[in-house]
Amino acid sequence: MASKVLITGASGGFGVLAVEALLAGGHRVAASMRDPAGRNAQAAEKLRAAGALVVDIDVTNDASVERGVKEAIDKLGGLDVLINNAGVGVIGLQESYTPDDYKRLFDVNVFGVQRMNRATIPHFRAQKRGLLVHVSSCLGRITIPFYGPYNSSKWAVEAMAENYRTELSSFGVEVALVEPGGFPTTFIDNLMRPSDKARNEQYGPMAGAPEAALTGFEAVLKSNPQQDPQEVAKALRNLVELPAGQRPFRTVVDNLGMGEPVTRYNEHLHELTKGIYTNFGTADMLTVKL
Repeated sequence: MASKVLITGASGGFGVLAVEALLAGGHRVAASMRDPAGRNAQAAEKLRAAGALVVDIDVTNDASVERGVKEAIDKLGGLDVLINNAGVGVIGLQESYTPDDYKRLFDVNVFGVQRMNRATIPHFRAQKRGLLVHVSSCLGRITIPFYGPYNSSKWAVEAMAENYRTELSSFGVEVALVEPGGFPTTFIDNLMRPSDKARNEQYGPMAGAPEAALTGFEAVLKSNPQQDPQEVAKALRNLVELPAGQRPFRTVVDNLGMGEPVTRYNEHLHELTKGIYTNFGTADMLTVKL
């Protein structure tokens, strides 16, 4: 059955691929992005031509989120799925990121997700169904040097999703996480660098290690075509199309060595969580009530 889907960050990266995949599956999609009449006009026109409703949403602005979500619901005639895809990555030494750097990153990756969820959840609760999808990362489960602030933001998103999963289960609202590894998309072109250059220089030769690591990783991506970003778009579409109650809470998408161990980690955490909730008499909160 076709779903009505709102996705953030649709101007590039996984977003545009996910919109195209969902449209190909017959779903109605509101593709949101910042400034669709300006800097993202080309992406907006491409998605409109494919059949998407383009909505102007800046996830860092409360009014923009409220207005954009309302527009999407009104024009789609309802909403079944929210995909929180908008995000910013980083590359650099963690100490060189200032508190203001962290605020800018978290405003998109964490607070932006909370803004979108708060604007959407009342609609889902009222209709007693809905799906909240959070595009996290394998780096929301493990850490790798030079991605510190991004790691922190995605770990926060993981915790946010865990809590929404339990607090919304009695309302028929499902929550899911998609955890991609690194993929060759425009995401890499927009990585945030630390603003404290002087602090960075105190690391001596190691100051150049983050950029060297990024160059090496891009080379790995080029030599491993199986790490295709279309796999993430397929995973998102699959979540939307699975029957309610059969959707996995976590979906890992990676073919470069993180996928299998992170999946095992997630399976262990699932059992651990189930055991603790059982001990506290709240295991029923882990299952959505349909």
